[in-house]
Amino acid sequence: MGKLRAQQEGAQALTSRSIQRSVCAYATSALLALLIGVGAAAQPAYAQQRAVSASDFGVGVEASPQVFATMCALEAAGFDADASTLSEMPARLALRGDLLRMQGPAAEAVRQFYRDHALANSSDTLSRYITFALYVGPPPQFQFQSNRELLPPDMLTIEGFQELLANFYREAQLETRWAKVEPESEPAIDRYRASLRKIVAVSNGYLREIVKPANGRAFTVYVEPLVGARTNFRNSGSDYAIVVGSASDTSVSAVQHAYLHFMLDPLVLRYRTAVETKRALLNVAASAPRLPVEYHDDFVALADECLIKAVELRLRHLSPEQLQSALQDADQSGFVLVRPFVAQLQKFEKAEPAMSYYFPDLIAGIDVQAEKKRLQGVTFATAETASATEQNASENAPPSELDRWLAEGDRQIAQRDASAATATFQTALAKYPNNPRALYGLAIASVLSGQGDRARELFEQLASGTSAATVQADSAPAADPAIVAWSHVYLGRIHDLEDDRDLAVNEYRAALAVNGAPESARTAAQSGVEMAYKPAARTDEDKQTQP
Repeated sequence: MGKLRAQQEGAQALTSRSIQRSVCAYATSALLALLIGVGAAAQPAYAQQRAVSASDFGVGVEASPQVFATMCALEAAGFDADASTLSEMPARLALRGDLLRMQGPAAEAVRQFYRDHALANSSDTLSRYITFALYVGPPPQFQFQSNRELLPPDMLTIEGFQELLANFYREAQLETRWAKVEPESEPAIDRYRASLRKIVAVSNGYLREIVKPANGRAFTVYVEPLVGARTNFRNSGSDYAIVVGSASDTSVSAVQHAYLHFMLDPLVLRYRTAVETKRALLNVAASAPRLPVEYHDDFVALADECLIKAVELRLRHLSPEQLQSALQDADQSGFVLVRPFVAQLQKFEKAEPAMSYYFPDLIAGIDVQAEKKRLQGVTFATAETASATEQNASENAPPSELDRWLAEGDRQIAQRDASAATATFQTALAKYPNNPRALYGLAIASVLSGQGDRARELFEQLASGTSAATVQADSAPAADPAIVAWSHVYLGRIHDLEDDRDLAVNEYRAALAVNGAPESARTAAQSGVEMAYKPAARTDEDKQTQP
């Protein structure tokens, strides 16, 4: 497959709702930006591992030993997977019981790590481990496929899991277990292959797009029954991946939604200048309580999602009554472009060009003033009035408000969206002053936006345990060792970039002295002590794609 290019136009994940903003060009901010890898991209392992079935067109279904091993570790730790989804897989059901009963130092270490890093919502917890599984190489070492500093921010929250998983893999003899249970997955993989063939045929037929050779793009469905009924969708650059468990109407719909992103994201990005001409509708949509916060300041991503929802409605061949009900729900949820997109798609269906040629006309056909007038009569649904389908799909308590903000800020940083991440973390800090994770996120966002003095100030606060705000001592939760250690490391790198070697070494040594610091931070700090930090050189490709 072609080399992943996470910074090219079209590389930013619209599913993460962020398009890259400009980074300030003055010298200090440019140097600071290099601290966290602006101008380079982490390459997920799934970008390097392709089944033969996907080699020509970049679309396929396969199993992943990395996802299997990760899920085995979570099962041993007590992750609340739905055992009923394994009713047709006795070997995996027996494996799940064995993992829960496992004894040994590696198993206990995994359990303690899981407890220490669990979020209020188990789906959010799982999401971070799935990201990990897609970015590491094959067992038994599970080596990261790129510089650790360039990994997605949500993986930093489970720093240290790699070594634990490698130990657990050996202790649990997962290589032998994989060989035993994997044949049991073939029927599920075959079902997903059949579903994907239909999805590709129907979607491409509707869009009038010809299936072309991959040319570096790939869409892969990873099947792992231990995931259960949940689905996890990621895209990094030109590589799209969705991890699924049991085959169901819901999971197949999730695969179709992901595939439409694969097909339509490049078009929305290619014509984003035209899309932005309709941006006035964002002011209306952002006031909808049920519109996910990631869309509130990213109109291109909102338009992309609305277009995909509109295509899905057209593919369902709903009755007029069903269609109006679906459109009303979209309006009330803040996806206000679904209705005008459906109207434009009805015109597209009577035309001849493929969507890749028709798309500018599709956008031009949206009358902003008419839509604003129409939306004056729409009453947005409150956040509590989720549909019955959404309520049934939610098997867990919702994440806390703070967890949602932190997760959203992490996603925005992953997409190099400094302004959005800054706003998100500032919102969190306004209600939860001095929260270490929010302060750390704001520090990273400050690096991205070129605010060197602000980044230094925040890292110093985190490293020393103090706060810029004057508050009661018990209002600021203690920062965890990973945040403190990495704050010292970043301060050391800032000093190195300023040619202040003595201060840099002091910070690196301070990081090494932090009790409980993750091994990655200790390694980075030791490297800093031995040699002054120098940012990785940017490739010609990076220079062409960065501001």
